[in-house]
Amino acid sequence: MQVVMLVLNKTECLEELLEALLENGIHGGTVLDSTGMMRVIDQSGDDLPMFGAFRQLFDPERKSSKTLVMVLEDAEVEIARRVIGKVTGGLDKPDTGILFAMPALFVEGLGAGGQ
Repeated sequence: MQVVMLVLNKTECLEELLEALLENGIHGGTVLDSTGMMRVIDQSGDDLPMFGAFRQLFDPERKSSKTLVMVLEDAEVEIARRVIGKVTGGLDKPDTGILFAMPALFVEGLGAGGQ
């Protein structure tokens, strides 16, 4: 099993993405509101010179992202990757999101299929 995390900057895709995951057999996940590090620094009001250049690289209009956390069987991970790529138009596009996975050393609470 793997823990799959998607930090979705293109939040307008969220509902369509969740529906597409369900249609492809991916059930269960948690959606969290999240904020990028540079946005938090920008909100702090600090006028540190080194952060000024970084601010120009990021979209100041975007206030938050959505983070989707899923615990998936290994076979489901590729399905999720394909669905996420299709719905978002590809994570290689700027300011779309980032997707990564980590091995789950153990899982409790998913019922018989998750143990």
